[in-house]
Amino acid sequence: MAETGSVIEGKYEILKQIGKGGMSTVYLAMDKRLNKQWAVKEIRKQGKNRNDEIVVNSLIAEANLMKRLDHPALPRIVDIIDNGETIYVVMDYIEGESLDKIISEYGPQPQELVLDWAKQLCDALGYLHSQRPPIIYRDMKPANVMLKPEGNVKVIDFGIAREYKEQSLADTTVLGTRGYAPPEQHGSRQTDARSDIYALGMTMHHLLTGVDPRPADYVYQPIRQWNPELSDGLERIINKCTALDPDDRYQNCSELMYALEHYEQIDDQYRKKQQRKLSLFLVAVGFAAVTAIGGAGCRVAAKQINSNNYGALLSVADSTDYAKKTASYRQAITIYPYDTRAYEKLLEAYEEKGKFGKQENDEFLALYNANQSGFNPSGRDFAELNYRIGMMYFNYYTNDDGTSSYATRVQKAYSFFKANFDNAPPDFAEKNLSDCYYEICTFYRTYILSSASVEEASEDSYRKLFTVIQKTLGSVKNAGSYDQLTLYHGVFMLLYDQRINLAGVHVSQETVLNLLNTVNQGAQGSTVQKAQSQKLRSDITDHYQEYAAAVERAYHNVEGRK
Repeated sequence: MAETGSVIEGKYEILKQIGKGGMSTVYLAMDKRLNKQWAVKEIRKQGKNRNDEIVVNSLIAEANLMKRLDHPALPRIVDIIDNGETIYVVMDYIEGESLDKIISEYGPQPQELVLDWAKQLCDALGYLHSQRPPIIYRDMKPANVMLKPEGNVKVIDFGIAREYKEQSLADTTVLGTRGYAPPEQHGSRQTDARSDIYALGMTMHHLLTGVDPRPADYVYQPIRQWNPELSDGLERIINKCTALDPDDRYQNCSELMYALEHYEQIDDQYRKKQQRKLSLFLVAVGFAAVTAIGGAGCRVAAKQINSNNYGALLSVADSTDYAKKTASYRQAITIYPYDTRAYEKLLEAYEEKGKFGKQENDEFLALYNANQSGFNPSGRDFAELNYRIGMMYFNYYTNDDGTSSYATRVQKAYSFFKANFDNAPPDFAEKNLSDCYYEICTFYRTYILSSASVEEASEDSYRKLFTVIQKTLGSVKNAGSYDQLTLYHGVFMLLYDQRINLAGVHVSQETVLNLLNTVNQGAQGSTVQKAQSQKLRSDITDHYQEYAAAVERAYHNVEGRK
């Protein structure tokens, strides 16, 4: 053990012991060069048995894990010294009290204070989960959270944190604190981000109620069973965090953070207030409908007024004109910002209008960007939404002056198709289509829109792109007519837009014309009903001869310059 007054590596003078564990001791030390206090964790390597070896390895892993992290709620590792027998880990010295001592001394903590701590902890866990590979903390509890004098919290003790391995079916070691740790942490299932969310929920529960979950006879009760004055919305959040089945919890910290920031909106009293506002809104829509469409509209509006819910807004919108539709969809999004149906309805309204310009773009992105962090990035509904947004840009986006540019459309669509390429689940029905758009957008960004010269887009590059397109064209035959036509239209525009470059890198004219003909025949053979699908089809069939002739001219001109 280090003695008071001793100096480690000629730098760190030991002032006093401030903590002790089974295989480690923590000291307060003074950096003689910087005149700054640090905490020094001393880890002795000589374990007496297998369990000691596990603990030592865990402490070493903690140091190596923390060394590459940088977050205000996590202590920094500034030095690791290994002399063969002992490892000294030099880290931030955190002044303050652990939250378990605060509960012990002062009892349950105020709701707003706990919410503030919870949001800081949620942000820290979200940071850990965002690492590649994700880091699962696995030991969230009041004893491992320090409250600093200025009011911020710090997470300590990373001894059982682990990197998430997707292929691993279970954790190799049963660790964690009884009561706070979720069932899967003591079973055969692997821990993941949702395990930390469970422990954070139990930590909030303990802080709000003062009831320790660690005793063997502990039985979980919702927080308002202990204190009816607590928020019903916050109770729902904690109940969801601590669901026994991980699939029933918040699936990531972004979802949980949004819920914590809007907990009042989940509260019954808040919802009743919102329902009253919704009723007034629906009444106004009803009067507008009476004026516009007479008695039949009145009956429809009256029925919708009685609905008083999210679905009513969507159905009200179906019976009104474009302006009222889009206003209603936007209102629906504010009620349930993570339900993708209203977003898709809004996109459908834009499609029916046949225009997606600056006004529509700004209107939609303001809603999407404000709520994006709350969606499950790997969820099927979110993948469907991103796919529809990408296609909206790809097929309909117009500049401020009403003109359209294929390059601009590709640029704006790219991020949504990329999100699906990276995160869409295997059961996402349009995965192949979405990935094909991604390949087209990526090709454009790499060779056409970047600083790289177009000559870098070799014949081989185009052939690889064509292979993806042709494969997807084969699979799209089983898709719906709109999905078929959007792909046909996208490929049609790509071939026309790139005709000169295709000729310049010696992709054969026959290859380009055959592909152009394939999408034209596909468009002619598709069955369409919606106006937007009819427009896409006519864009192809009406311009086929013109575009084919333009391709032939491009090849003729390139050949003539040689």
